[in-house]
Amino acid sequence: MPGKALILVENLSVPFDRRVWQESTTLRDAGWEVHVICPQGTKRDTEAEAVVDGVHIHRYPLKAATGGPAGYLQEYGSALWHTLRLARKVGPVDVVHACNPPDLLFLVAKVLKRQGAKFIFDQHDLCPELYLSRFDRGQDLLYRGVCALERATYRAADVVISTNESYKEVARIRGGKNPDDVFVVRSAPVVERFHEVPAEPELKRGKPHLLAYLGVMGPQDGVDYALRALAKLRDEVGRTDWHAVFVGSGDAFDDMVALSAKLGLANQVEFTGRIPDEDLVRYLSTADVCLSPDPLNPLNDVSTMNKVMEYMAMSKPIVSFELREARVSAGDAAVYAPANDESAFAELVSQLLDDPEERVRMGKLGQARVAGALSWENSAKNLVAAYEHAVKC
Repeated sequence: MPGKALILVENLSVPFDRRVWQESTTLRDAGWEVHVICPQGTKRDTEAEAVVDGVHIHRYPLKAATGGPAGYLQEYGSALWHTLRLARKVGPVDVVHACNPPDLLFLVAKVLKRQGAKFIFDQHDLCPELYLSRFDRGQDLLYRGVCALERATYRAADVVISTNESYKEVARIRGGKNPDDVFVVRSAPVVERFHEVPAEPELKRGKPHLLAYLGVMGPQDGVDYALRALAKLRDEVGRTDWHAVFVGSGDAFDDMVALSAKLGLANQVEFTGRIPDEDLVRYLSTADVCLSPDPLNPLNDVSTMNKVMEYMAMSKPIVSFELREARVSAGDAAVYAPANDESAFAELVSQLLDDPEERVRMGKLGQARVAGALSWENSAKNLVAAYEHAVKC
């Protein structure tokens, strides 16, 4: 029978973290008493405690890391201390469900396991690959430490939740997990959030076409590739009949704005930062082509990109680089440039801008995928099954 679940997340507040919020409400609907421990947001999710739609949320103050490894040590140390403090306040639980990154929350989970809890590791990112892709330091001492923390997390976990089959294979091979103890729970768009509204031509700033990017802007997310591809769309393909909007934020945001100006794109590229959902759907409903410029690297090749799923929910055609999991997610709803080839990326954008019928066809294919096999309804069943399996371990 359902019991009391505690979800731990360090890198985003809740309900802002859409995946964690979907998991929380799914478990609530399945009869679980759900508690979440997470950091406070800066502009939203600022209350220390809240009960939202029946989910109990406990938040702590957290300053994001700056200044290299020392900054991360301070951030993670503070997060662990607050998480353990709040976990003791929540009291005994039947399941502790830790979401990475970082691969440090197993330390809190082990304390709760000694009190009888089962531990589910929800692997949102492959942290060793994230380290290699983000910091470009190679397999140094810190990389080996990250690998050791991942191994320790796998060992402590009774059940692993993977976001796709590639991650499940890593849990099986690198983590040594029994395949029966690993459940694929794919991220899926929130249907209520992503719905088409009437297009607003004025968002195109006087141009015939609108290109759109939605997502985080970190060093590994490829916004720099998108901007260089747009410069090639202008200079090599000879097209200026477009306006581009980049929606989202991240620690590379200021650098991307500066790169846009350096490339002479300031008059054609708009950076909105994070915006309310009602504005987000206005831009995506108006967009002609959506951009998924994540470059090929050890992390991106095997990761499911939320932006791809969200573009498909909005029935939009996608231009992506050739990545293994991008093809699994988007299929024929995207066209694929050779890995990291910005000129080819620009050429594919141009081809789609010239073919409105193909754009409509691809958009319908994508929308059908997220409403069918890739829907949260299917993922929700796997999530509940993972919990049922954990309590029987």
